[in-house]
Amino acid sequence: MDATLIGLTSILTAGLTIAIGSIGPALGEARAAAQALASIAQQPDEANTITRTLFVSLAMIESTAIYCFVVAMILIFANPFWDAAVAAGAAAGG
Repeated sequence: MDATLIGLTSILTAGLTIAIGSIGPALGEARAAAQALASIAQQPDEANTITRTLFVSLAMIESTAIYCFVVAMILIFANPFWDAAVAAGAAAGG
C-alpha cells in the first residue's frame, strides 16, 4: 500500500511539475520575443545585437522548463523515496 501511494504521488507530482513549470517559461519567451520584435521595428540597425541578446535570454528562460523536466524524470524513474517505501513494506509484511 505504501509503495502504491508513493508511486501515485510521484506520478501526480511529476505531471504537475511539468504542467506548472512550463507555463512560466512559455509566457516569458513570448514576452521576450514580442519585445525583441518591437525593438527591431524601432531600431532596425541594431537587429543583430537584439537578436543575439534575444537568443541568449531565450536559452536562459528555457532552462527553467528543463529543470522542471529533470525533476519530473527523477520523480518517475529514480525516485529517492521508492526504496524506503519498499523496505518499510517488507519490514511490515514479514
